[in-house]
Amino acid sequence: MVCARRTSLFAGAILVTALMATPARAAATLDVKLAGLLPSGYLPISTAFCMPKGSPLVAQDRSPGISWSAGPPGTKSYAIIMVDPDVTADLSLMNKPGVTIAADSPRQNIYHWELIDIPATVTRLEPGVEGDGPTPGGKPIGPGKVGIRGTNDYWPLFNKSPNMPPAMKGPYGGFDGPCPPANDERVHNYKFQVFALDVDTLHLSGQFFAPSVLKAMDGHILAQGEADAKFSYEGK
Repeated sequence: MVCARRTSLFAGAILVTALMATPARAAATLDVKLAGLLPSGYLPISTAFCMPKGSPLVAQDRSPGISWSAGPPGTKSYAIIMVDPDVTADLSLMNKPGVTIAADSPRQNIYHWELIDIPATVTRLEPGVEGDGPTPGGKPIGPGKVGIRGTNDYWPLFNKSPNMPPAMKGPYGGFDGPCPPANDERVHNYKFQVFALDVDTLHLSGQFFAPSVLKAMDGHILAQGEADAKFSYEGK
């Protein structure tokens, strides 16, 4: 989840969103689909938050299009969470010279996107709605074009570094895409989870993270669904 020049920023970082359990599966299931996937099922390179050292490409950090089937009667809002469950548990290994992260090494969750209080009338977000181009310090938290943005896990990762330029210690709201280390043997899988809720708001404001969303949704989930996609810098 980090390009080479940012590796030192992650080493030894303390994550405020350690492993969190997904709420119990609801009886109903939403049909979640991602737009623009490659035929292999990989996210397009345009979604990347960073590029590996030496790449001629520039990270576009463009949110993918996502759609889902309508929730059951009583649905008053939706929430979206994007998580990478394949991040190495030892962040100091990422892009470390001479080191390879084994595919079977311990892993942890890193959350890339929390969007809540999406109106019940909305069942589709077009590509780029939650991010369309690199933004130093990330996008604002709070109200977005649709719904309320939480803070993704790039915030604790970057803000734990004492040498981080002020411009990079921003809010990191909304979507920020894949940035897996180049020395990882495991291909990272990204889970896009959508929840249909029986409340129109989760009453979260200011800076909040995925654990707070998961806790606030407990007991209010009418249905949920998930779409998975992998990512590679090679654009497989």
